[in-house]
Amino acid sequence: MKLQALPIFMVAFVASTHATLSPEIYWKVKLPNTQIPKVIKNFLPQPELKQDNTNTKEKVYYGLNQAGYGLNQAGYGLNQAGYGSISWHRAATEDEIGQFTTNKITLKQYFIFKKDLEKGNRINFPTLLNNNKAPFLPRQFVESIPFSMEKFSEILNHFFIDSKSKDAQAIEKTIKLCEEPEVKHKEKKTCATSLESMVDFALSVLGTNKIVAITSEVQGETQKSQRYTIEEVQQVADGDTMVCHKLNYAYALHYCHFARSTKTFMVSMVGANGIKVKAVSVCHKDASFWNPKALPFVVLKVKPGTTPICHFLKDDQILFVPSETAT
Repeated sequence: MKLQALPIFMVAFVASTHATLSPEIYWKVKLPNTQIPKVIKNFLPQPELKQDNTNTKEKVYYGLNQAGYGLNQAGYGLNQAGYGSISWHRAATEDEIGQFTTNKITLKQYFIFKKDLEKGNRINFPTLLNNNKAPFLPRQFVESIPFSMEKFSEILNHFFIDSKSKDAQAIEKTIKLCEEPEVKHKEKKTCATSLESMVDFALSVLGTNKIVAITSEVQGETQKSQRYTIEEVQQVADGDTMVCHKLNYAYALHYCHFARSTKTFMVSMVGANGIKVKAVSVCHKDASFWNPKALPFVVLKVKPGTTPICHFLKDDQILFVPSETAT
C-alpha cells in the first residue's frame, strides 16, 4: 500500500532519512525476532514521496470509530474525538452513559466476560475496523515539534490549524489524554510519537527483545454492528502485555500502556454477513485497582476484583507480548 503525497510540513524529513536509521530498520535492529504488523508497515515513510504543493490532505487523521461512539484509544470508554476520554481509573458520568443509550448502542457490546469467549457462542459486536491513515514520521522529525498543552498554540501554528476547528479540539483531547497521570505502581504508559519510541517503550516495559506483535484482522468490510459466531479461541499470552492504540493526530501517534496479569486470546469469528474476523481479546485478570464506578463495572454490573474483564482490540491497535518462540 502506497501513501499519497504528504503535506508540505511532513516532507521536510525525506532528504535527511538516509543520515539515520529509518523507522523500519530501527525496528529490525531492536526487535530482530518480531515481524512488523501491516498496520505499521502500511504507514511507514515512503522515501520516493515528492513535495506536492496542491496536496489537500486533512491536517488531523481520524479513525472510523474515533468521531462518533466507540471505545476510546486507551481502550476503556468513549472515544476521545467524540465525547472525551473515559478511562477505567475514573467514574463514568450519567451523561456519558446516556450518550450510548440515546443512540441505541448496547454498552455490553464493548465489555465481556472470559466465559463469553467460547467456541459456538454468538455475540453482538461493533466493527473492529478503525482505518486511521496517519503516517509514521521519523523520530528526529517529530521530536523537533512540541507536544504538550503548554505549547498548544505553537502546535496549532506548526500544522496551520485553526484554534476554533474540529481538528484543534481533536489535538487538544489527544494531548490531554497523553498527559493524564499514571496509576502509580499499576500501569506504565507513554504516548509514542514515533515508531522508534514505541519500540523503545516495548523493550523497556517487557524487558526482552523476544516479542510478538499481534493485531486484529478483518477480511473485508463489515457492518457497524452485527452478530458474530465464535469458531475458535486460541490463547496467545498469559502475563505481561503492552498495547498501543492509534490516536487522532497530525501523524501516527500511539497511546501505549503496559499491563500485568492479563490473558490474551485470538478469537476467530464469522459475522452474520459472512465476514471473517480474527480478533485480539485482552482479559484483565486483576481489575481490583480500577475505579468501582468506571464504565466496565457499570456495564457488566460487577465489582472490581471479582471477575476478569475482557475487551477486543480494533484492527489498528497493536499488542506486544514476550515470547521465547518469536521468530
